[in-house]
Amino acid sequence: MKIRIKLTLLFIVIVAIIITLASVAIYYSSADYRKDDFYNRLMNKAINTARLLIEVDEVNATLLRRIERDNPLSLPDEKIIIYNFNDEILFSTDEEQELSINSTLLDKVRLENQVKFNQGDYEILGFLFSDRYDRFVVITGAIDIYGLKKLKNLRLILLIVCCASIIVVSIAGYIYAGRALKPISKVISDVNDISITSLNLRVDEGNGRDEIAQLAQTFNEMLDRLESAFKTQKNFIANASHELRTPLTAITGQLEVLLMKDRNAEAYKEVASSILEDIKNLNSISNRLLLLAQTRSIENLKVFENLRIDELLWQVREDLIKHHPDYSIEISLNENLDDNSLTVSGDEQLLKVALSNIIENGCKYSESHTVNIELNQRSKFLELIFTDNGIGIAEEDLKIIMEPFQRGKNALGAKGHGIGLSLVDAIIKMHNANISITSALNKGTEIRVNIPFLG
Repeated sequence: MKIRIKLTLLFIVIVAIIITLASVAIYYSSADYRKDDFYNRLMNKAINTARLLIEVDEVNATLLRRIERDNPLSLPDEKIIIYNFNDEILFSTDEEQELSINSTLLDKVRLENQVKFNQGDYEILGFLFSDRYDRFVVITGAIDIYGLKKLKNLRLILLIVCCASIIVVSIAGYIYAGRALKPISKVISDVNDISITSLNLRVDEGNGRDEIAQLAQTFNEMLDRLESAFKTQKNFIANASHELRTPLTAITGQLEVLLMKDRNAEAYKEVASSILEDIKNLNSISNRLLLLAQTRSIENLKVFENLRIDELLWQVREDLIKHHPDYSIEISLNENLDDNSLTVSGDEQLLKVALSNIIENGCKYSESHTVNIELNQRSKFLELIFTDNGIGIAEEDLKIIMEPFQRGKNALGAKGHGIGLSLVDAIIKMHNANISITSALNKGTEIRVNIPFLG
């Protein structure tokens, strides 16, 4: 069932219950008022009749019956019977004896002073009437034809109003629900227009204030992330294909040239060395791509251990200098650091890769091949500052330098693939740390890494 129908039905049920309860309350309060008013009229009329009979000597029963019969104020089918203390009838207009009155009822009236009851269509009232000498029981009854007719008309009117109101509410509720849900229909239409080839489209956010607008905003934010992810994936595939194709093409070309004619041992050795270098380059690219994919897929499977960052730095320094003797790597620790503030939770191999990439980039793009590393404590974080005096990074390149296969324009001639910093960024984020880069062209670069320590 559609939400529009559900809302309409819910609206109808709520309004129907309210109208029904209100109608019932009106009807029964009107019925009670009619009944009380009718009994008051019965009593007033009977009291006047009793006074005329008992207190006025000139009026006898025969005259009083004639007066009652011709009285325009008499109630429909009104019957009045007056009994003395011995249950003898002193006066009666009930010539057909339509009212069934017995001594038990008369005794009850004397006991309770007033009794109300029904016999058929008659509403009957019995009460005590006293003068200076005696007490009388007055029984009066009549049929409230006009009151009951008005009550019947009221019942019909309330029923019509109730049904008409429900019909009007049904139509109004259906229209209102449609208008209320129109923004959702618009969102659905906008979403249906979005496909993998049109991720640039966005959902209309409407007035931007209600819950539907918030839903549209949230959906647009998700689309932003999806579009960014697809663009990154597209660029990644294109760049990875290019980077992998280059060494493969070089290997293929060299082998084809080699097979064109016989060559001496020295030529074969030279080509084999070149092919080996291309294979190493291809292997390096593949390993970095696999490592990058690994860091982005094991976020929920990571198993960390307690590690000393200073020890990792010294190990990385030793490995880099072993392969690049011309590199100069200086490490300084602030005096406020202790064992706890130097201990972090992380993956040893991945952290080594991240630290090695940062340091190697600094050394590689610096004429002096020098990187200075400073360790400080910042609140609950261990701060690592890597500084070099290399070629720097242009401001427009800083925005994309962390993406795979992105390199600064001034570094395109240098050896590399543009994977290192994106790998560093993935590893740093995996360790709940953050990284920031500031740089100036031809002056150098400063990289700050803040990682939470265990202390």
